[in-house]
Amino acid sequence: MNDASTPPGQEVRVLRPPRAETAKQDIPVFFGISERTAGANGLSLNVTAFPPGGHSNTHKHADYETAIYAVDGAIEFFHGERLEHSLIARTGDFLFIPAGVPHKTYNLSLTEPATFVTARNDPREQENVILTPEADDGSCDERVARTRERLADGER
Repeated sequence: MNDASTPPGQEVRVLRPPRAETAKQDIPVFFGISERTAGANGLSLNVTAFPPGGHSNTHKHADYETAIYAVDGAIEFFHGERLEHSLIARTGDFLFIPAGVPHKTYNLSLTEPATFVTARNDPREQENVILTPEADDGSCDERVARTRERLADGER
């Protein structure tokens, strides 16, 4: 709320997204702070709620960096021009994604959701998400299945 003593554009706001929406990446997101929702000029901040076994579409972020914090769960994050690299982020981990890097993310649990906070130095949020299906050769499903098997066998 703004009062007479608050200059325009200097309002402090509380946002409570009523529900997750489906992002361009085809994942549930609670859209929080952005240009559209809060008048932000240089950032966006959201919560991604991967359902059990869920995954994103292959995409990249044009001209902006992304920082992710794993609140709960574990994901396998495939990245690179052909999604040739992968890493696992678990509860308590931070993940940095440089601008322009194609990636696809999988919730490693088939029974539990995975929740991640996502911050970007772009207030426009979805407008600069670019789907990159050409980077995905279809091998990620098979690769994440192998990771799930290894984790079920006790590998960390």
